[in-house]
Amino acid sequence: MNLFKHRHFQYDIIIWAVRWYCKYGISYRELEEMLFERGIKVDHTTIYRWVQRYAPEIEKKLKWYWRPRSGVSWQVDETYVKVKGKWVYLYRAIDKYGQTVDFYLSSRRNAKAAKRFLGKALRGLKEWEKPPTINTDKAPAYGDAIRQLKEEGKCPEDLGHRQVKYLNNRVEADHGKLKRLINPVRGFQSMKTAYATIKGFEVMYMFKKGQFNLWQYGQGLVGEIRLITNCLLNF
Repeated sequence: MNLFKHRHFQYDIIIWAVRWYCKYGISYRELEEMLFERGIKVDHTTIYRWVQRYAPEIEKKLKWYWRPRSGVSWQVDETYVKVKGKWVYLYRAIDKYGQTVDFYLSSRRNAKAAKRFLGKALRGLKEWEKPPTINTDKAPAYGDAIRQLKEEGKCPEDLGHRQVKYLNNRVEADHGKLKRLINPVRGFQSMKTAYATIKGFEVMYMFKKGQFNLWQYGQGLVGEIRLITNCLLNF
């Protein structure tokens, strides 16, 4: 299967556009102008469709490269994103070194959503990769979610749950840096398009944080482009 089959533009132009949009916090119309200045005439709606199609693919295919560090505590919190004029919740977790662990977009902020997010973050991890402790705010939903996950065997029995506000300062600051990329969107039109786009933002933010440095082999930006391109072309 060729991910770029039947596209009117070469794959490198599409990857270029998706990377830039998700990395630099610009609008689709601004990116349309930037590409036009480089001799590439493409409508901003086409760029939008590219982002919706390929940003989730980039996140999916690079997932293996940003697995969380072994035995490191997590900090979990949620921030707000506007979808169709209403605020929804972006759950996020980082480790004690500031590296992104996982994220999840939900229309609700309750125990069910917290459980779904934590279950997603823990799924597929080896026992030694799971965190010894998770720090959250004082919302009771997190405690309920962790208790249920333990009862279902999806969470280590000895996992510690802390609710120390100052320990979450790092993840709250991390929200702010990510939202600098999200803000130019000025609101999404659906949960599906929001989540697809945010996947691209999150991955490109991970590149900025150095989470893929090992796989860039000291090549910097060239290594970033190579890694994304190879993941999309070789599957």
